[in-house]
Amino acid sequence: MIPRAWRRNGWTAWHLAGAAALAAAGVALTFEAWADMFTIAWGDEEASHIFLVPIIAAWLVYVRRERLRYCAPTGHWVGPALIAAGWVVSSIGYYNSMQALWHAGAVVVVVGCALTALGADVLRRFLPAIAVLIFLVPVPARLRLGIALPLQEVLAQMTWGAFDLAGVDVEQFGNTLTINGQPVQVAEACNGLRMVFTLVLVSYAVAFGTPLKSYARFLLIALSPLSALVCNFVRMVPTVWLFGHASNSVAATFHDVAGWIMLFVAFLLLMGIIRVLRWAMLPVARFTLAYD
Repeated sequence: MIPRAWRRNGWTAWHLAGAAALAAAGVALTFEAWADMFTIAWGDEEASHIFLVPIIAAWLVYVRRERLRYCAPTGHWVGPALIAAGWVVSSIGYYNSMQALWHAGAVVVVVGCALTALGADVLRRFLPAIAVLIFLVPVPARLRLGIALPLQEVLAQMTWGAFDLAGVDVEQFGNTLTINGQPVQVAEACNGLRMVFTLVLVSYAVAFGTPLKSYARFLLIALSPLSALVCNFVRMVPTVWLFGHASNSVAATFHDVAGWIMLFVAFLLLMGIIRVLRWAMLPVARFTLAYD
């Protein structure tokens, strides 16, 4: 059922049905790339945040649903333009073994298919909900390692510093900490990278799902990696201690369980940042989500 305010701008149920059908056709045309993205997200824990993307996109569309009354189904040229651009990018990626471009092009093709029915107004007013779809693209291994290795070094140094401050004898060599004769390596699974991507997504959803000013939104998103690093540091200190004073199975179990707990704690920390921003009157908006 299309609300009367939307119908006055020319919207019909056929526009929404057409967008869904065209998006499905876009997925079918680029199915190999979408299947590869799903396989990576399912098999690689570092890419599991991809499953959050459709939920966050749907949430951002929902909180902005009233914007549709200010949109008209016009400017359909933007859809074919995006389809063409996405197809070129995906082809370049496919034939040059550039996986990220292959995946990104497939996402753009599907977005273009939907916008062929919906028009340019929807792209403009629902841009945050559309832009978040870029997180569907798995992070290339080279980029991930470029982020992960510095995180490992920083986390190892912070953890060693905490033990040194507490007077606990811990040796550090690169990313390896030795406590009570037991070496503990700060590896990719320990560096909090998965938490970083997840928190960036959650921060994005909160930032663009509430009426914040632009600089408050970007500040919130920018602080999410720092929040993840701090929470992962809190997890690593007792984990390293357990590896030196308990069995490996106990320490490994604590490490895994604490990872989920720290994700929740990091989210609460971000909520606290929002409350501080509100207290400081930084994010007060003079308009609603229907207009901003």
